Formats: sequence, structure tokens, C-alpha cells
Amino acid sequence: MTAYGTSGNAIKAIQLGAYDFISKPFDLDEICTTAKRALQHIGLQNEVEELRQRLLKSPRKEQGEIVGSSRAMLGVFKDIGRVAAGDTTVLIRGESGTGKELVARAIHQNSSRANGPIVTVNCAALPDELLESELFGHERGAFTGAIARKQGKFEVANNGTIFLDEIGELPVSLQT
Repeated sequence: MTAYGTSGNAIKAIQLGAYDFISKPFDLDEICTTAKRALQHIGLQNEVEELRQRLLKSPRKEQGEIVGSSRAMLGVFKDIGRVAAGDTTVLIRGESGTGKELVARAIHQNSSRANGPIVTVNCAALPDELLESELFGHERGAFTGAIARKQGKFEVANNGTIFLDEIGELPVSLQT
């Protein structure tokens, strides 16, 4: 609060950390309102800092980790644990957007293949004529336009996991 309400003084006061700048003559209601807002502001700053500290101390979730605690989700987690313990092909079914890739990643991360790569292939996005080359690769000169050797997705996923997403969208002859 000052009797010298110049713009320079106001700017300097705010830069030095003042919450607000009130010049004389002042209105008592204005001072009370400003004081209440300042106290709320301080309270919010303290709350934000407390939440930041709690967040830093809480165990980090990996990006894309499945979250849930319902009975159905606990069943999914148990199934993931059972499947991850084995070394077998798994069919994950569900509507688009239900988390099939998250389940595949969770199986991979909890399996003996976790140190290997996980390769996701969107089968629906591959033209039928390129599917074999994408999945199994090719050698230079194997067909017209094959100017270099190309590793297939299965080779890239060696010692890891391959997730063939939307395989049901392929013609049945290609699904096998």
C-alpha cells in the first residue's frame, strides 16, 4: 500500500513478490477482498506443492500400464499372470479400444521374454500383397522391387513378443 501509485512502483512491487498493489486513498472492502484472495492464493500454492511432493513419493506407473481394481479387472490380471508364465501363443479378443494391446504388453512385461522387444503389427493397415513380406521379410532380388534385404516383424521380435493387432480383419486365407 502506497501513496505513490505510479506504474513504476506497481511493477516493481509485483516483481519483488507482492500479491497486489493498492494505492491511497483505499477502500477498506477492497483491502479485505484482496487479503482474502491472497490467503486463498497461498493456500492453493501450498496444496499444489503438497500434491507435487506426494506424486514424487508415490510409486511410478509405467506409461500404458493397466489400471483397475474391480473383480473383473482382477480376473484379467490373474489371467495375464497365468499366460505370462508359459511360452505359448495367446489370442486376445475384444472390441476395438478395449485395451488388447495393453494386455499384450502386460503379458510381455511379465514373461520370460520381457528383455526382448515387443513388436506391434496393425494387420488391418497392411495391404494383402505386402503382408508376407512385412511379417517374414525378404532377401534382395526375391521379387521385383526388392532392392535390399528386409527383416520381417517375426525376425525383429525374436526372443521377444509379436502382437498381431486386428488379425481378424484379414481375409481368412491370410489369417492362417
